[in-house]
Amino acid sequence: MCWLWLFLAIALEVAATILMKYSEGFTRLGPTIGMLVFYAFSLAPLAKVLKELEVGAVYAIWSALGTAAVALIGMVLFHEPANGLKVFSIALIIVGVVCLNLSGGHGVSRPSTQEARKQVPELRLAAAQITANVSKAAEAGR
Repeated sequence: MCWLWLFLAIALEVAATILMKYSEGFTRLGPTIGMLVFYAFSLAPLAKVLKELEVGAVYAIWSALGTAAVALIGMVLFHEPANGLKVFSIALIIVGVVCLNLSGGHGVSRPSTQEARKQVPELRLAAAQITANVSKAAEAGR
C-alpha cells in the first residue's frame, strides 16, 4: 500500500511542477496557487511512505521518477527537444530506480522512536559544536 502512496506523491509533485511552468514565473495566479496546493499535498503521502520505507530509497525514487515524468511530459506537452541523449538519460534514471529497488533493505531495522529520542541530546551537542566551529571560522576570516 505504501507504494500507492509514493506514486500519489510523485503524481502530485509532477502536477505541481507542470503548473509551475504554466505559472510563467509566478505571474499567473491560478497556476501559481495550483502549484502551491499540489506541492503541499504531495508531502502528505510522502510522509506516510516514510513511516515504512527508508528515507534514502524513498527520496531517490520520488525525485528520479518525478524527474523522468516531468522530462517526458515536457517533450510531449511543451514540445521540448527529444534527442537520443535525453531519452537515454531518462532510461538510465528508470534503470537506477529499478536497481535501487532490487538492492532491497527498504524499511529494514529502523530505530524505534524511543531509540531515536535518545539520540537527540547527542545530535544537539554535535549541532552546537558545529555552530561554534563555524562561528570561529567566520570570525577568523574577518
